[in-house]
This record gives sequence, C-alpha cells and structure tokens, in this order.
Amino acid sequence: THGGVAVDKAGHVYVSTDAEHGICVFKADGSFVKSMALEEGGLHSLHMIEDNGTQFLIGAAGKTQKVVKIGLDGKIAMTIPNENTGEIPKGLKGVTAVAAGPDGSLFVACGYGSNLLHKFDATGKLVKTVGGRGKEDGKFMTCHGVTLDPRPEDGPLLLVADRENRRLVHMTLDMDFVGVHTTGLRRPCAISIHGSHAAVAELEARVTIVDGNGTPVAFLGDNPNRKQWANFRVPATDQTEGIFSAPHGLSYDPEGNLYVQDWNAAGRVTKLSLLTEQ
Repeated sequence: THGGVAVDKAGHVYVSTDAEHGICVFKADGSFVKSMALEEGGLHSLHMIEDNGTQFLIGAAGKTQKVVKIGLDGKIAMTIPNENTGEIPKGLKGVTAVAAGPDGSLFVACGYGSNLLHKFDATGKLVKTVGGRGKEDGKFMTCHGVTLDPRPEDGPLLLVADRENRRLVHMTLDMDFVGVHTTGLRRPCAISIHGSHAAVAELEARVTIVDGNGTPVAFLGDNPNRKQWANFRVPATDQTEGIFSAPHGLSYDPEGNLYVQDWNAAGRVTKLSLLTEQ
C-alpha cells in the first residue's frame, strides 16, 4: 500500500496499491468487493471527483509518469499528457498527487521529481506551472500531496503537503502562494477534509487533525516505537490495532469516519470511526 484512499457516495472504499491487482474496493465493513488492475500501474495518490453527476477517480501514475482519470468500473476516461496538454516543464517524472478544482481543473504535484506544481484545465491543457525545490515561500521539498480546501471564507484554496519542509501551505487556484497553514508536522503525505477539520497523514507514524486556522487539535494513532516510523517493512504480526507506522494516504467518508493507509509491504488500511456524543 504505497498509494491513496478514496470513498464513493455509496460508501465503498477504494485503496490503490503497487500490487498487480491495482485498486482494491471494499465495503465500509471491510468486506472485499473487487479489484481493478490498471495498465498504468500503481497509483501513488487517489481522489474521488464528480463530473456532470458521474463519479471518477483521479490519481498519479508514477511508473508511466501520467495523471489518470478512471471510471468506477476501472476504465480510463482521460490521461495527462494528451493531445491538448502542450509541453510540461520537466515532464511528469516523479508525479505524486493530483486534485481537482471546482471547474474541473486538475492540480498536479511532482514531489518525487521537479517539485513543480502544475495546473491543467479539464481537457488536460497545461495552464500554469509554479514551485521548484527549496525551503522559501512558493518552493517545496517534496510536494507529496495536494487537495482542494473549501474551508476559507473567501473561497477555496489549494492545500499542499510539503513533506520534507514538514508543513502544509495554501495556494490560490491561480497557483499563487498564500501562506503556510501548519508547521511542525512529521513528514505530511496526504490531506483529507471533512467539515471544518483536515486530517493529515504523516509518514512518521501519526495522523494529525488540524482546524481551519491550521492549529492541531488531535493526534491519532501516534506510535511510541520510533523504529516503526516511516518503516515499509513492519510485518503484520508487529502492528498494533489503532497505531500507525507510516500513514501515506487517507480519506474521510461522508459521515466523518476516516480510512488511513499505511505505507506497508504487506498492505494495511485502518478505519477510525467518528465518535459522537451519546
């Protein structure tokens, strides 16, 4: 499980893997539904989007250096690059994440390569490129994850997991740097938002919940065994229920339950149920 998690309207959970079966689909109770092998190989990230009332998955295919849009039947609906794209600065080598804007635009991070962030329109045409490697504002040290943040009062922004700078940063949908949202994280990989809170998968064995101001309000599954932090080889027999080793992908469902995927050779997904007052 070196990928992402997404949840559809029916509550089915989609987990991308590097294994031959590609994406695994489960019911909310963990029972297996099906798998979908992809010609593009494993997807490093996974998001659920809606296009004219139809749900699709979008993901970053690192092996083939592409972005893919996939129907829930596993059929490819679009890839980037395509005939509309034009020249992409430094290509999509090392592509790590993709998110969609309200108008269907796609925002693509190349965190394992150029550390550039690209914006494409809904047809896959390149609109703008920003970023590059660095610690200063507007630069990234492994822009590993990206998601649309609908929480700001003035309209949605992009929220980027700048992993090796250990922070989350906001960008406008026109790709201008807004500011640092959260600092002091343990190598953030992916972000999922539900209501006023964002869940952050941190590779160093923790999930942090931050509020709309970027302030951490809860820490989930924090692992006291530092030898398991960011460790791909922790065997299933050494894992503890509710404790993480290397959170890499995650997603809320519509009810606020949270599915977390550890980066793990054997494969591991944990469901955290939303607690409500009795």
